[in-house]
Amino acid sequence: MELTRLRSDTARKRSASSQTASFAPKRPASKPSQPISWKRSKTHPGFSTSSLFRRSEVDFADTSIVITEPYFNFSSIQESMNEILFEEYQFQSVLRINSGSLSAHHYFHTKPSELCCLVVDSSFSFTHIAPYCRSKKLHEGIRRINVGGKLLTNHLKEIISYRQLHVMDETHVINQVKEDVCYVSQDFLRDMELAQMKGEENTLMRDYVLPDFSSIRKGFCKPREEMVLSGKYKTGEQILRLANERFAVPEMLFHPSDIGIQEMGIPEAIVHSVQALPEEMQPHFYQNIVLTGGNTLFPGFRERLEAELRSLVPAHLPVSILLPSNPVCYSWEGGKLLAHSPDYEEMVVTREEYEENGHCVCEDKFDI
Repeated sequence: MELTRLRSDTARKRSASSQTASFAPKRPASKPSQPISWKRSKTHPGFSTSSLFRRSEVDFADTSIVITEPYFNFSSIQESMNEILFEEYQFQSVLRINSGSLSAHHYFHTKPSELCCLVVDSSFSFTHIAPYCRSKKLHEGIRRINVGGKLLTNHLKEIISYRQLHVMDETHVINQVKEDVCYVSQDFLRDMELAQMKGEENTLMRDYVLPDFSSIRKGFCKPREEMVLSGKYKTGEQILRLANERFAVPEMLFHPSDIGIQEMGIPEAIVHSVQALPEEMQPHFYQNIVLTGGNTLFPGFRERLEAELRSLVPAHLPVSILLPSNPVCYSWEGGKLLAHSPDYEEMVVTREEYEENGHCVCEDKFDI
């Protein structure tokens, strides 16, 4: 069975040969991967240079911008960013920085007595572990895991398409499914046994109603009491029945090898990161772990991470993990604080400096 596109109003009535419900998500702009060539991006049919700041009414020539990029970004991409911001948009000054550095600045601003913190940023493309001491990142302790929200969504699409319904083209919808029903298991084997039970005994099973973008604008989980555990629904809604998918997909953050990615999970990567640092500093990092990024919003994520770290870290070292109220915007809030700090003007590169010294001044000032 395959989801079909929503037809026009004149052809929306179901024909005798129609076998599937109408379905047509209006996709937002896809999140871009890392650009390779600014010139090629400009000539791409779906790209518009004005779209980046289309709604902005500020004068760029009198504006300073803070923009984030990944750790250890390619030099070619860094140079392209300089050209875009200084030559294309003519910003007055620029600060290029890692999002983890903004999160660390936020953390130290909130807890000025602390000298160290370990930022765990699990977001769209990657998961990064980055240690900071006095707001300075320690390069030898930075670790990257090539597992992020994009991979989790794609894996969930493949599972659903194989087991129930072809949804390989419905990334936006399945991403919403992931955010609505998935959680991090505290006992994977026990939950797996529970997910295999039938009927009322399977307390993990959920039925998810897919949107048809006509009467149902956004998908939702059916309340447990409204679920039809045997037989079919008579309402005509398109239903996804999810059981072990709910916790098997986020499990990839802790065990990427489950799907053939030969990398450490987040707990092991944290220990590996801290062990690369001076021994006298290690207790401070375990006591000041801060979680950022959308994947940390999975129910049970912080508790599972703390439990696994507790089994890996020496017993005499305390482990403390902070999950902010809004981990997605935590680094943005840090950037807001940084932009109002007295040190900000010394951190940026002005357009005059760039025009005089070129990319060299950016390499000297920006610790990417």
